[in-house]
Amino acid sequence: MEQQQPNKPQLIVGVNEKIGPVKALLLGLQHVLAMDLYIAPIIIAGILSLSNSNASFFIQMCFFATGIATLIQTGIGLRLPVVQGPSYVPIAAIGAIGSKLGMGAMAGSLLPGALIVMLLGLPLKWFAKAVRKFIPPLVGGTVILIVGIGLMPVGLGNVYGHGQGELSTNVLIGAVSATVLVVCILLGRKAKGLGTFFRLISVIVAIVAGIITASLFGVVDFSPVKDAAWFSFPKLFPFGAPVFDISAILTMVFVYFIVLIETTGTWFVISSVTGEDLSNERLNRASFGEGLGCFVGSLFGGTPMTGYSSNAGLIAITGVGSRMAIMAGGGILVLLGLMPKLSALITCIPEPVINGIFCIVCVAIVINGLKVIQHVVLDDRNMMVIGIPVLLTIAITVLPKGATDGLPDFVNYVLSSGLTVGALAAVLLNLLIPDHKEKAAIASNQEVA
Repeated sequence: MEQQQPNKPQLIVGVNEKIGPVKALLLGLQHVLAMDLYIAPIIIAGILSLSNSNASFFIQMCFFATGIATLIQTGIGLRLPVVQGPSYVPIAAIGAIGSKLGMGAMAGSLLPGALIVMLLGLPLKWFAKAVRKFIPPLVGGTVILIVGIGLMPVGLGNVYGHGQGELSTNVLIGAVSATVLVVCILLGRKAKGLGTFFRLISVIVAIVAGIITASLFGVVDFSPVKDAAWFSFPKLFPFGAPVFDISAILTMVFVYFIVLIETTGTWFVISSVTGEDLSNERLNRASFGEGLGCFVGSLFGGTPMTGYSSNAGLIAITGVGSRMAIMAGGGILVLLGLMPKLSALITCIPEPVINGIFCIVCVAIVINGLKVIQHVVLDDRNMMVIGIPVLLTIAITVLPKGATDGLPDFVNYVLSSGLTVGALAAVLLNLLIPDHKEKAAIASNQEVA
């Protein structure tokens, strides 16, 4: 899909613009602070009934794997400012494999799928062909749109606290962080110098404001930082040597393909907000980088990685598209994986603070999806290709907990992500619903010939 950019994004810092190390670290840090990458490993650790020490180490290794995967994807893979993080899609599959077959089978199931994703990109170069065939601009823009819409209920639900803490307090904390972020963005629009500075570090300012507000209500707890160790180094296969069970491997290969659809949507967001085209070469390198990051992460006890669309939305908000900033963020994540005390500090940021910002990020993602499809003719066919995936994404996102428990495992894996369902629906509807205008154009060209 050659993405057309009729409205060139206004980046304050360009993708390949050179910036100083201090500035790169500061801009990369806010991407790290705004991530909720520790949520997925916490859920998985609970499913696997890991001890407190093993659960802490598992979360630490996910930080480490995230940093390595981000450096790989940004440095040699996609070579765009994309932050990798643990995907939520494999949670059910990893939990089931680890609980039934053991941690060794869980480790062994992750490696072959990662290798296949690598091969699809390089050397086979099949991935870009598949994207060109199945994901034209109409579908690509729809995927971006459903990413933003599908994440909105998640962010709002986390602001509300899911029953943890006072609802009114959580909403107020989230509202403060979101409002401060919006004010910083608007300052960046209307003023140069100081206004631009506030936009560049808008996320950090919003997080600090949110933490101060949360502390006034006594909901900030930094006690886990005191108990965490300063240094803890990664180990190869920390939870046991890999065991290669064919059923577990096939399950995870299927899940990896679902994750690949999810992360392709993030690449579309990145392309939209930076104005950089997704060329065939870049797409194939991206698939290779995705697989390599997952493979290396799995060696150290991490989980399958995906591009985080929320961080892509941060680029639109801050105007910082620098790869150097994201690579600095990857370095910070690696450091967090080596220093449990620092990673514990990040996990102590109250959820309403992060998710108040997250909600504004979702708005930015939705707008970028609309930019991609704004020149598409919205006839009856295209209305269905766009509208039905949006409907299905929302339907799966608000599906009552436990509603799919009686369904086969592979159906559960698909239905575990509203974004995946919406993306699959967009691809299938575009293929199945005839495009009469396209056929008429082909027939007309043949008559002229």
